[in-house]
Amino acid sequence: MSSVTKRDYYEILGIQRGASDQEIKSAYRKLAMKYHPDRNPGNHHAEESFKEAAEAYAVLADPQKRSLYDRFGHAGVSSAGGANVDPTIFADFSDIFAGLGDVFGFGDIFGGRRRRGGPERGSDLRYDLEITFEESAAGTDTTIQIPREETCETCRGTGAAAGTSPETCAQCRGTGQQRYQQGFLTVARPCPNCRGTGKTIAKPCQTCRGAGRVSKERKLTVKIPAGIATGQRLRLYGEGEHGSAGGPPGDLYVVVHVQEHPFFHREEDDLYCEMPINYPTLALGGTIQVPTIDGREEIHVPAGTQAGTRFKLRGKGMPHVSGRGHGDLHVIARVAVPKKVTREQRQLLEELARTLPQAKLDDDEEGSEKPFFERVKDIFG
Repeated sequence: MSSVTKRDYYEILGIQRGASDQEIKSAYRKLAMKYHPDRNPGNHHAEESFKEAAEAYAVLADPQKRSLYDRFGHAGVSSAGGANVDPTIFADFSDIFAGLGDVFGFGDIFGGRRRRGGPERGSDLRYDLEITFEESAAGTDTTIQIPREETCETCRGTGAAAGTSPETCAQCRGTGQQRYQQGFLTVARPCPNCRGTGKTIAKPCQTCRGAGRVSKERKLTVKIPAGIATGQRLRLYGEGEHGSAGGPPGDLYVVVHVQEHPFFHREEDDLYCEMPINYPTLALGGTIQVPTIDGREEIHVPAGTQAGTRFKLRGKGMPHVSGRGHGDLHVIARVAVPKKVTREQRQLLEELARTLPQAKLDDDEEGSEKPFFERVKDIFG
């Protein structure tokens, strides 16, 4: 195909001439995903589109070739070998495709290799732990029991019976992969004989049945710091599942759920509560006791305190989970109305009611320019 009939490389990748390196790589990755021969078996058009995109990327991903192409077009790169795909540009397949091999089931392309059958890190585990509000406030130590995969002690993780050992796979010669040629592509897939491990076991361990790991229950003591809140998690390093082939273990994440408290409501490190106060104390003033997470505290209620008034007790909220300081406790005053009264109390209340002025709804109130209902109309329209 002559250089005159070649499509513009930027047009092929669908990008602007001033595109960044990351934009070039991203555009090529999308086209490679779309037109790769493994996803389009027997589709000649898809294969040609894939080759075309690979050629465009080979030039535009190389700063020197891109500079020549921007100045002289296809003629500027044909002599530098840019008119054909440069295999070295794809040496790091995992960087270009970012996991594409897992999508299509092959481990490398253009000669890049991914090691199989080697040590692998164990999986992370999650445990949801419910604690009381009091345990959250004070901190506690609790014991949990988790099931996890651990290295088989009988075979020490090899999966082979006593006196034997895994053997190198005869089909892949220990690489864990089998290679196939598809046009100019070299595609590698997991070896079906050893399932990509590179090893075969003639006589499996009877305890783990060749897996190298067994399921066990493990008890752990978890230290819950004071002030922890719902949704926060604790990371226990190395307490996840054991790795395979000598790989390191994963981690255990303990996700905390704190039970609701019947009196306190938490917002970050601050606590809120509603405190019923009898009418005489609100009207005349006095002192009341308020419960906190550390005991009782006294609050002075000024005379004429209205319902809904808030009192702040500094430092009486929840401790910060890092151990630095506490939040505040906000006490909201509410009127305590008794459900039942004695005869004497009724007489006193009736006498008080006779002495108090009646609330006026239609007449102008003292200090008001409009009657009550008129002001309500103004507020709500």
